Amino acid sequence: MGRIFEVRKSTMFARWDRMAKQFTRIGKEIAIAVKAAGPDPATNPALRRCIANAKGVNMPKDRVEAAIKRAQGKDMTNYEEMVYEGYAPHGVAVLVETATDNPTRTVANVRMHFRKGEGSLGNSGSVSFLFNHLGEFKIKKEGQDLEELELELIDFGLEEIGEDDEGNIVIRTPYEEFGTMAKALEDKGITPLSSELTRVPTTTVELPEEQAKEVLELVDRLEQDEDVQKVYHNLK
Repeated sequence: MGRIFEVRKSTMFARWDRMAKQFTRIGKEIAIAVKAAGPDPATNPALRRCIANAKGVNMPKDRVEAAIKRAQGKDMTNYEEMVYEGYAPHGVAVLVETATDNPTRTVANVRMHFRKGEGSLGNSGSVSFLFNHLGEFKIKKEGQDLEELELELIDFGLEEIGEDDEGNIVIRTPYEEFGTMAKALEDKGITPLSSELTRVPTTTVELPEEQAKEVLELVDRLEQDEDVQKVYHNLK
């Protein structure tokens, strides 16, 4: 019984950590969106996207409102978005997106994470060519016909459409068409469960279990850094 309780407690803490990280990431995205185009979601598509994503991870409404209000303050934190590239062990490419108020601190930490994980931080452009920069939307499948939706969205930059493991419809567009697709879905009265820019590897690397574990340990170390927003890799 004690062992079961320990496992459940460990799982619960992991879930809380993951949720806290998601809330922090979205809070920074809200700050960046408000700084760029103001605090009114009606006139700020990026902020509307942040609010929708906040709902998708069950971020409380009062925390979202507090983040918007905080972003308007005189002492608001100015976040700079930076992307770092490198290699994990065994030749796996890694892209790290960050939002930071101190780039010097961030690059030092990212370099340290790569070094401790037996990887190496590279120069800009060293691995980004191995990833497609795409817009990704997830919507509920209920009430939608996949083939019909594909035909309706083909003129708005649709590149891929399919289903994820949870049965939601996943729509992908080129990076440049993200805004066009967001507007098309909005005009059709479709509210995405989430919408974000993502990076999808063009090729993947398959490794034995032990080597893959080493790569994922580095990815996890990077994801735990407070300045890191997202980590992408091409491990299969």
